[in-house]
Amino acid sequence: MGNALSLAASVAVPLFGGMAIGISIGPEIKKWYPTLKKPSWQPPNWIFGPVWTVLYAAMGVAAHRVWQAGGGPLPLGLYAAQLALNFAWSPLFFKTHNLKAATIDITALVGVLGATIYEFSKVDTLAAQLLIPYLGWVSFATALTINIWQNNPEAPKPADKAA
Repeated sequence: MGNALSLAASVAVPLFGGMAIGISIGPEIKKWYPTLKKPSWQPPNWIFGPVWTVLYAAMGVAAHRVWQAGGGPLPLGLYAAQLALNFAWSPLFFKTHNLKAATIDITALVGVLGATIYEFSKVDTLAAQLLIPYLGWVSFATALTINIWQNNPEAPKPADKAA
């Protein structure tokens, strides 16, 4: 696979994965999410799409740089693990309404992402730096998730709707 094609694939995986998940949770964002108690520092919903688009693209570029530099299984395995945790958060939070599981997931994401950045820095400094804004955003999202979980102990689960 040529460099341009492998770069496109590296960016497409997080970008289109994130877009697909975003589309799948759209109804919950409109109907369920507004029913939750959220902190005053909750950003407006419209900001999430543009921010995640930039972050997913940066993640793909970073992973591609590490792969091109021969980063090996540890940094790229950590990258895959953090991406899996990232992709798991939205269904846990929005589809199953399991705020506790979403909190555990995103907390693990912060740790695995930190390890990913550390391992990327050993291979390509710019690749590691490209993930710093992502770490900042996920740290903020972790605080937001914890706040929402703590302030919504009786958040309805999908099964509660059918009862």
